[in-house]
Amino acid sequence: MKNVVFILLAIIAFSCKNEVKKGLSVQEIVDKSILVSGGVALHEKSTISFNFRGRDYISEMKGKRKTFKRIQKNDTINLIDVLSSEGFQRFNNDSLVSLHDTLATTYGNSVNSVHYFSKLPYGLNDPAVHKELLGETDIKGKPYYKVKVTFNQEGGGDDFDDTYVYFFNKSTFKPDYLAYDFHVNGGGMRFREAYNERYINGIRFVDYNNMKPKDENASVLEVDSLFNNDGLKLVSKIELTDLKVSLDNYN
Repeated sequence: MKNVVFILLAIIAFSCKNEVKKGLSVQEIVDKSILVSGGVALHEKSTISFNFRGRDYISEMKGKRKTFKRIQKNDTINLIDVLSSEGFQRFNNDSLVSLHDTLATTYGNSVNSVHYFSKLPYGLNDPAVHKELLGETDIKGKPYYKVKVTFNQEGGGDDFDDTYVYFFNKSTFKPDYLAYDFHVNGGGMRFREAYNERYINGIRFVDYNNMKPKDENASVLEVDSLFNNDGLKLVSKIELTDLKVSLDNYN
């Protein structure tokens, strides 16, 4: 009888050990991060506006339907760029501007990029996103989940072949750091360090120190080591001002 009890205890201990070892899945990590950053439901019923580098941006969400706008004004011109599921349009003083497809794609990608980064980590559960847990790492003495993100060619935009790496704080699940490589304009890599966190009507926003590696041949998958060992240099600041969030009521 004692032998049977011993075997049962051993099986239970082994099962518990495996359960602990397994830990959180990459999907659970991202879901928790989105939740502590405002949650899906709040994002999908909000209109968000802000100013970035002298231009006004507006994100209008109605469930899965979204419209991104960029507004540039001076004394004589009111230029409005609109990106939606129907494509990209540019208006100059309320008149539709005819654009070559290549130029429309370039402008549309530019508008999408600013809105994408402003809403992170919301968007990491889009159908075109592939997520892979690379493991854990320490940054500035704190433990992080290290997650690789890539995109399907279909639905992933023109930059579908870019690779992103997100670093989720193991205690808060917030993405305190992110990195990505890109292939346009000669290519390169960027690392962003979040600061100036604030919540507006329940949605989290941050600004970023935007950096690049001192060694141009560095891999985006090694960027945490580069940051810890002074292998990056500051390129710019990513700062959002005049942030406003209004909650839309619709059926």
